[in-house]
Amino acid sequence: MPADYHTHTPLCRHAVGEPEAFVDAAVAAGLTEYGISDHAPQIPEPFDDWRMSVAELPDYFRWIERARAHAMGRIPVRTGLECDWLTGCEPWIADLASRHEWDYLIGSVHYLGEWDFDNPKWLGRWAESDVEAVWSHYWATYAKMADSGLFDILGHPDLVKKFAHIPPGDLDRFYEPAIDAIAAAGGVIELNSAGWHKPCAEAYPALRFLELACSAGIGLVISSDAHAPGEVGREFSRAIDLAKAAGYRETILFDRRERRSEALI
Repeated sequence: MPADYHTHTPLCRHAVGEPEAFVDAAVAAGLTEYGISDHAPQIPEPFDDWRMSVAELPDYFRWIERARAHAMGRIPVRTGLECDWLTGCEPWIADLASRHEWDYLIGSVHYLGEWDFDNPKWLGRWAESDVEAVWSHYWATYAKMADSGLFDILGHPDLVKKFAHIPPGDLDRFYEPAIDAIAAAGGVIELNSAGWHKPCAEAYPALRFLELACSAGIGLVISSDAHAPGEVGREFSRAIDLAKAAGYRETILFDRRERRSEALI
């Protein structure tokens, strides 16, 4: 099975499980590597209620070291963060990048302005929103994140569809500018299996986006976005089939922000 680089810890306040249990789940799933990438701190604090604080970074590093000690050579344990792309965030991302010898950083768009649009707490706001405008805002933001070149992996590309609010018509009008930006920056995207367990009932991203990404030579990782040990490597066989249907024959591995390819079997 491919590496699973997008997993969380209880420090984000909406995940459960001990590092030992996550490692055991990764080994049992036959993963190539297990990566830890919890929601990064964000300033000014308190920012929201679903991430660790800056003061908790040492706790995060201790959690990672427990995972590595338990792995005992059975599986490589990689370290990362899932960072939010926000207006003016570049200095803070650079600061975070300097605080540890990360294997990778994931960039994600969870916020459009002050709205964390994928948070069920604010689900009612979707009913008041112009879906076409939200999608336009989201994809323009995603392209800017790709342009920044700050991240090794670009997370769940079409997360904006999480609650199944999708505009009518050919969605290539949203996809193509983002694909161009990702390809120009040499970015890597993730195929995130968590979407199959959300209201959209579809992996992030959709097959069509994957087809365009593959045609553009954009690298791929497959991730579970696990928030509990039982979710590590979840739906990976299904995700592999989807990736192959889009034309992918390999995935990317990361080690200290250097990449290499691995055959998709």
